[in-house]
Amino acid sequence: MFELAVSAFVTFFVVIDPIGNTPIFVSLTKNMLINYQRIMAIKGPLIAFFILTFFAIFGGDFLNFLGIGKSAFQIAGGMMLSFIAFEMVFERRNNRKSKTAENLMTATSPEDISVFPIAIPMLAGPGAITSIMLMMNDYPNDLISHVIIISALGVVLFICIVIFAVGSSINKLIGKTISAIMTRLLGIILSALSVQFITDGLLAIFSNQ
Repeated sequence: MFELAVSAFVTFFVVIDPIGNTPIFVSLTKNMLINYQRIMAIKGPLIAFFILTFFAIFGGDFLNFLGIGKSAFQIAGGMMLSFIAFEMVFERRNNRKSKTAENLMTATSPEDISVFPIAIPMLAGPGAITSIMLMMNDYPNDLISHVIIISALGVVLFICIVIFAVGSSINKLIGKTISAIMTRLLGIILSALSVQFITDGLLAIFSNQ
C-alpha cells in the first residue's frame, strides 16, 4: 500500500506539475487583488479534485459502456502521457499553456478563472484524467487502493493550493533555470511511466491471445 501511495503521488505530481503551472497561475492573476488570487488558488485545485475524482469513480464504467477494453486504454493513455513527457523535456508544454493563458486574458478579463483555465485544462487535463483512470483500473473492486489513489491526488492538489497562494514568491525563489531543470526531470520520469503503461497494455493483449 505504501508503494501504491508513493507511485500515485509521484504520477500525479509529475502529470499535474504544480511547480510548472505556478508561473502560469501568476501570469493569470497578476495585477489582481491578493484576496482574488487566494480564492482562485483554492477554488481551481478544488474543482480539479472533484473533476478527477468523478473520472476516477465513473471513468471505468464509461469505458465499458463504449466497449473500450482496459488494455486498449492503457496503450492509448501511455501514448498520450508520452507526448506530454516529450513536451516537458523539450520545454513546449509550459509555453503552450502560457500562450493559452495570454490569449484568455487578452480576449476577456473574467471574474472567475477557477474552472477555465485553472481547473481545466491546467490541472485536470487529459494527462491527469488518463492517469487516474489507469490507476483505478489496475485495482478493480479494491476500495482501500481507490482511497489511497484519491488521497494521493488530494495531497498533490493541496500542494497546488499552497504553491499558488504564494505563487509570486515561489516563482521568484525558484527562478526560470531551476524550474526548467525540474520540468525536464519530471518529464523523464513521466516518459518512463508512459512506457510502463504501454508495455502493460501490450502484455495483457498478447497474453489473452
